[in-house]
This record gives sequence, C-alpha cells and structure tokens, in this order.
Amino acid sequence: MKNTLCFLLLMALLAVPGTCVLAQSEMPKILSLEQQGALEDAWLQRRAETVLPALMRREGIDMWLLISREYNEDPVLETMLPSKWMGARRTTMLVIYDDGEGPVETLACARYDVGDVFKKAWDKEAQPDQWARLAEIIAERDPGKIAVNRSVDFGLADGISAYHYEKLRESLPAKYADRIVSGERLAIGWLETRIPEEMEVYQHVMQVAHTIIEEAFSEKVIVPGVTSTDEVVWYMRERVRALGLGIWFHPTVDVQRAESGELYAFSGRPGATVIHHGDLLHCDFGITYCGLNTDTQHNAYVLRPGETELPDYLKEAQRQGMQIMDILTDQYANGRSGNDILKRALAAGKAAGLRPTIYTHPIGYHGHAAGPTIGLWDQQGGVSGKGDYPLFPNTAYSIELNTRVYIEEWGKDIRMMMEEDGFWDGESFRYIDGRQETLYLIPRQ
Repeated sequence: MKNTLCFLLLMALLAVPGTCVLAQSEMPKILSLEQQGALEDAWLQRRAETVLPALMRREGIDMWLLISREYNEDPVLETMLPSKWMGARRTTMLVIYDDGEGPVETLACARYDVGDVFKKAWDKEAQPDQWARLAEIIAERDPGKIAVNRSVDFGLADGISAYHYEKLRESLPAKYADRIVSGERLAIGWLETRIPEEMEVYQHVMQVAHTIIEEAFSEKVIVPGVTSTDEVVWYMRERVRALGLGIWFHPTVDVQRAESGELYAFSGRPGATVIHHGDLLHCDFGITYCGLNTDTQHNAYVLRPGETELPDYLKEAQRQGMQIMDILTDQYANGRSGNDILKRALAAGKAAGLRPTIYTHPIGYHGHAAGPTIGLWDQQGGVSGKGDYPLFPNTAYSIELNTRVYIEEWGKDIRMMMEEDGFWDGESFRYIDGRQETLYLIPRQ
C-alpha cells in the first residue's frame, strides 16, 4: 500500500504544471524535411522584404551581385537559394537592386526563377550571352555602387571567385567596372541578422541540442569504469543522425579529475579516456537544424559511491563560470567592437578576482558565423580585422569562455569551460533556451 501511495503521489507531481522533477527531458518533436524547407523559404521571403533594404541603405549600396558556379558556391548565395536547391546551377547570378525608396528588386540573371524571391531576368533567345545580359541589367539601372563579396578578413564575405571577379570587370563598360566595391559589410550584415520568425524557432533548435547532451551525460549512456569519452562522442553523432539532423563539427568529450596532471592545451586535446566516479566531464557539441546552428559546452559530474549531490567546490566553480558569462554579456552595446567588448570583459573579470579566457563568436547560418569575434583562446589581446567589427542589434552569439578555478580538494586548477547560445536584441542579451545552471549528475538523483 505504501509503495502504491508513493507511486500515485509521483504521478500527481508529474501532472502539476511547473513542478520541478529531476527526470530526463523528452526529445522535442523533430520537424519533417518538408516543414523545415517551408520554414526556410518563408524566412527567405521575409528577409528579402525587411533585411535587404535596411542593409543596402545602411551601407549606401545600390546594387549587390552574387555570382557562383555549381560546387563553388558563395556562402552568402547559399543562404539565398530556395530550400529545394542543393547549390548553384551552372553559373548562378543573383542581382539585388535598391532605388532607395520602395522594395528592393531581386533578380536572377538566369533562364528561370531562383525560388520565389529572385525572378528570371534573362531571355537566352534574345541575348545568348549570360554575361552580356548581366551587363545590360546593370546598365538599365545605372547603380552608383556595385558590391561583390570580397573581403580580407571574413572568409564568409569573400565568396566571389577570382575568375568571376575578373570576368565581371571584363564584361562591364569601364564606367561600371570602376563602380565595383567590396560587399563585405553587406555579406556580414545579411548573415548575422536574425529576424523574429527565425528566433522563435531557434529556441526549439536549441532544445533539441540540449536534450541530446542531457541524454549523453546520463546513466543511459555512461557506465563508470566502462564507458569512454569517445563512446559518448559517437553516441552524440549517432543520435543526431537518427534524428535526421546534421552537425557542423565533430563533438568532443573530455575529463578533468583529481588524479590527472596539468590542464591539457587547446592545441591538442587528450584521446579516449575511460570515465570514472568523481570525474568532471565536459562536452563541446553543435547541430545544424532548420538552417541554423548551435554550439554548446556543458558539464557533468559522475557521483562517487555514497554521494547524492554535486560537491560544493564544483558548485563554486560553476558559479564563477556563470559570473564571467554575465560580466561578458554586460559589456554588449551597439557599435562596440568585438575587441572593445573583450578588453572590457577581461578587465572586469580580473577585477572580480576571476581568471577568465574569452573566445566568443557569432552563431546562426554558420557555426563560427559572420560578425564580431570576441577573442580567440590564443589571442586575448584582441583579434585584428574580425575583432574590429561592431556589434549590431538582432544578432546571435555563442558565449564561449572558461575560467580557471583552484580546487583545494584536488590540489590543482581546473578549467571551467562553458558555452551557450544567446541573442542580442539591441537593448538586452538573453539566452535562446536558457543556460546550464548546474551540472548534470550521473546517475540522476
């Protein structure tokens, strides 16, 4: 009777909204490929209507050209293709023109529409030469500045090939060839800007990533004394594949423990290690879903026999890690460069008695995405070029960093490594799906 009453009480608790029960999260619904494609196409239409005109006018550009061949796609052009296109076709030419007043004109110098956004603007029977037709489109609109994606610092904004750049200049009258400028800031702005519709779904994307980590860092996967860190990594890889999703880098799982030696260098992480009781586990994991990417570093603790909760010294280490995350995001302000944010955050963190290293980056269409770089693990004095780019509203970031914490019980430093994805709306910063407040316990209590 007593066991029955306990069972009924537990069921009642599970039924009460908002009740905190220490149980595994269930995997959220995974959208079908058709649903994902419909979302991405709707987002593209909305972005063309809102993001493009704002960017063109902010940067003072009349015309933006994106030119790619199949299997050598410009990273920006890839984000403007319809969901059913796997890449460029033959030579794909997209033309974006802004007259400064109404909606931007989005054309395809092609024999067919490129999705619903870019409309056909080439009749091969009337003009057999595609490059000549592109020159006609340009002359008909007489733009003052013609942007192409060339960049010294940002690979994502350097998408036009050397051949296409030279061919474009050869195909245009001299007066238009002389109007060609770098589209770097257009490319970065397009890639980094998130619209409300994307952000609404981004939380769902993050929930899926968080749930996979939660599964991997549990007794469902880890048997102390048996399971290796590599086995956890491959569990994550296989789980993502089973869900029909993608990854953008090979995950890592590593261990810190009282008995191990010095901290490993980021330039060479340790190989497979068998997981034992008392280990502090750390993972670095990211998925690609709905055209968006995640990048997360969470931590777990393997309980020793007789332990039922996280040791106080690891609670303190987690607290210090979260403190430096708060210090960093408190420095966010429109127009501040990545290097300025880095300098301010490091100074504030050290003034608070912390020992931080910050290497935060934008997230979105790509994992290491377009936008301001806020430190690299081996460049804490700032990053030339990428670190000089300013912070803009409606952009997303992986808050990635670590802080060294001395663990008296272990007689050594540990590195509390943390990473969560968040969104800057221009006034405040928020985490897209919250952040890890406390370490996972293995087994769950």
